[in-house]
Amino acid sequence: MMLLHLTGHALETELTARLAEIGLTPRARCVLSGALDAERTQSEIAELASIDKTTMVVTLDALEAAGYAERKPSAVDRRARVVVVTESGREIVAKADQVVADVYESVLGSLPDDERDGLVKGLSRLLEGRLSALVPCDKPPRKRALRHAVG
Repeated sequence: MMLLHLTGHALETELTARLAEIGLTPRARCVLSGALDAERTQSEIAELASIDKTTMVVTLDALEAAGYAERKPSAVDRRARVVVVTESGREIVAKADQVVADVYESVLGSLPDDERDGLVKGLSRLLEGRLSALVPCDKPPRKRALRHAVG
């Protein structure tokens, strides 16, 4: 468990630093990616990204201020607001996706092919199988937005 935690932290830190170079956070990338090609409400994107409502509002405020996203009324529910990614938002997502791909390639490329394939397959199998359902817990650890952003 500690090895997974330390590895995840190191990867998250590197991704955060690299995305900062283009002016984006992992959370902002996650929100933009969730809104990219689907008409999703703020609540739907927050659920996908495991972001609480307050953090989602702050994140969207920053994305709107940067010109990357807009909140517009939903066509199906007048009370709901959907997140629409602007053209400059699409461009920054493309840059961010390349940054993430480069980091993943660099990290995984540091392993021999058989270890790389085994690691990715093993972790995927755990997430799709044994660890796919959360165990009931009175005080679960806090979810991180990056958890759904890396994939």
